Amino acid sequence: MADTESGAGSVRPLPGEASGPVAGEVSGDVPDGAPESPAEERTARDTVYRLLATRARSRAELLRALRRKGVATDTAETVLDRFAAAGLVDDAAFAAEWVRGRHRQRGLGRGALREELRDKGIDEDTAAEALESVDTDAEVERARELVRRRARGMTAVDARTRTRRLLGLLARKGYGRALAFRVVREELESTGVQASAPDEELWFEPDD
Repeated sequence: MADTESGAGSVRPLPGEASGPVAGEVSGDVPDGAPESPAEERTARDTVYRLLATRARSRAELLRALRRKGVATDTAETVLDRFAAAGLVDDAAFAAEWVRGRHRQRGLGRGALREELRDKGIDEDTAAEALESVDTDAEVERARELVRRRARGMTAVDARTRTRRLLGLLARKGYGRALAFRVVREELESTGVQASAPDEELWFEPDD
């Protein structure tokens, strides 16, 4: 996706807070609790609201952001537990939407998507479940679209250069070598061009 998951609304304030929406709050109802450090917890809550108003985020992303703001780990975890209980922080839902959006809009293959989810702090089991939405047929079709679009401007270059550049494109997008070469070979052959063999040099030579 184009990193655009957001929501807006208001939540019930924690005990001792003034009522009324805070700028950038996300719709939902965060459970009440007695904060050990009201000022620090308010900072944590406001930070999470602002971040979620921009796009959905994983729990690990939010925890990192809170630590950068100087929020103690215990306070950050407590606040995030409340958002999770309210359904506003959900790693499984985040991972599923991230995979759908990035595959559809950026054409990323499962390898790249897995790496991105790992960077977002999503555990392997949750990532694997989200990646199930990208089956082989969907991956092949998206790879074909990328190759066709790129190949249109390559009619003046030789077969080896075309093969190298198209394989490099799919490699950077996270597609496996076998799938990438099959797609590139089939797409080039459909235009009367014989693809070069997929040796190591083709995969790692700079795309100039």
